[in-house]
Formats: sequence, C-alpha cells, structure tokens
Amino acid sequence: MSNKVCVFGSFNLDIVAGMARFPQPGESLIARTSMMGAGGKGANQAIAALRARARVHYIGKVGRDDFGQFARRHLDSAGFDAVTLFSTGERPTGNALIYVAGEDAENMIAVDPGANLTVTDQEIDQCRPAIAAADILLTQLENNLSAVTRAIAIAREAGTPVILNPAPFQPVPDALLPQLFLLTPNATECSLLSGVTVTDVASARQAAEVLHRKGVTALIITLGTQGALLSQHGETTLIPACRATPVDTTGAGDAFNGALAARLAAGATLTQAAQFASAYAAVCVERPGAAASMPEYAEALARRQACA
Repeated sequence: MSNKVCVFGSFNLDIVAGMARFPQPGESLIARTSMMGAGGKGANQAIAALRARARVHYIGKVGRDDFGQFARRHLDSAGFDAVTLFSTGERPTGNALIYVAGEDAENMIAVDPGANLTVTDQEIDQCRPAIAAADILLTQLENNLSAVTRAIAIAREAGTPVILNPAPFQPVPDALLPQLFLLTPNATECSLLSGVTVTDVASARQAAEVLHRKGVTALIITLGTQGALLSQHGETTLIPACRATPVDTTGAGDAFNGALAARLAAGATLTQAAQFASAYAAVCVERPGAAASMPEYAEALARRQACA
C-alpha cells in the first residue's frame, strides 16, 4: 500500500450559526456564534484523510464566483498531494446553511449543491490516472450520480477499491452496490437503502442482511453514540463509540470516513480502521466547524488508546 487516497466529492462554503435551540417556522432567533468556512462532504473527508496521514488527491468542482476563489485558496493551502478542481460559470459554488443547537450539538443543514451537480463524464475521465494510482477511492452522493457512477466504474476497471459514503442520501441502483469495496451509511441512510428502519444495533444487523443480499460485500453502519456496526463475510462486529463531549456534530460522519479511508490505505484491517475512525470522529465533534475541526493523527491515536 502506498497510502494514497483519491477523494472525489463536493466542496461547499459553510455558514454556521450556533443556537441555544432550533428556531420554529417563522421565528427569528439571535445566534450565540457564527462562522464561515470550508465544507462539503468531499472536501471534509479529504482533509480528514490527509490529517490521518494519507497522501490525498482531491477532485471537485466549483463555480466561477467569490466562493470558488475561496475554495481554491483553501484547497491550495491544505497540503494535499494533488488537487483537480473543475469549474463552471453556469452554477454557483456549493454552499450550506447550518444551525447547530442544544446540549448534544445536533445540526440542521440546508445545502445548495450548485456546481457540485454539474460534473461531466469527460471531467471524470480526465481523472482516470489519479483514480487508478490510488489505494482507495472515497466518494459520496453530494455530486450528480452520473459522475459518481463513472468514477466508481473507472476505479473498478483499475482495481482500486471504492468506499461509498451514501450521503446525503439519493437513490442508487442496486447494480452499483456489488461494485463497492465498502458502504458506509448512517442509520437514516441505511434505513432508506435497505427498507429496514434502523434505530439500534439489532435493527442495523437486519438491515445489513438485506444489503448483503443486494450484493454489498462489506458495510459499516454508523450509529452515533451506539457505535458502528461492521458487517462482512456473514459476521458483524460492534465498534464502540469513543467518549466525547460534543460541541458541533456537523463533520462527524466526514471525519469517520476520511480517517477510515486513510487507515485502510495504510494497510489496516477493516476492524482496525473502523476503531481508529471512531476515535477520530470523537475528537472532531468536540470542536466547532467541519473541515477546521478535523484532528491530527496523534490526537486521534491518543483517543483510540484511551478507548481501548
């Protein structure tokens, strides 16, 4: 393994308001805090993979606007091995409006995907060498499905294992599922993919059985404070959640997926990678923001050792 992770996914500019509680329809509330920063599932997961010690090639698309210039500055300064950033003048750079509220720092998010939904097959084809050279391709569903499908097909041809984080949820054809090395839904996404309502570990096991029958080889269902369920080869393993005092849960799933991909690219087993990813996400939620909250490898390793 050369520790290379290729991440194809979204870039969004995040505007975050910290609230005592979520507003009711028609209600205006004064925010406790506000911030603006880099986000988008693809960019967040790429930053997490980088800080978890992977060599990262990030692929995304932005608008030709001020937010797009912000994206270029952010990505150029991140420290990636390489960045392939396409652009369009027809749609704005993706952006997200985020409320974070309550003692558990839960979030509500409204996303305008903008340029993220305009990636063409020709643009993905230009990325064939980067996908083929990677140990892992990590992608999500915040881009147009045609582009995601194309990237997965190229990875399959090249023998590059694919992790699909099916978020935010959009319907995917069952024929896509057997092409994956690993599927990483949360409880809500798993419910929508399987038709089984996932609320706990027992229902997650039932949903996993359904998805395996659809051709999924391996999956990790993230269950928040209940941990994560790894299911492969007819066996399930519960990965405990590491202790955390949440400040902002916005980037938790992205932290988990980026760290997971990084450790798999470094040669870890699925169980080892999931345990590290759980610790990595626990550190992440104790900080505000998404990309800005991604911890360094040593911080997650210390939390992992404390969880053991």
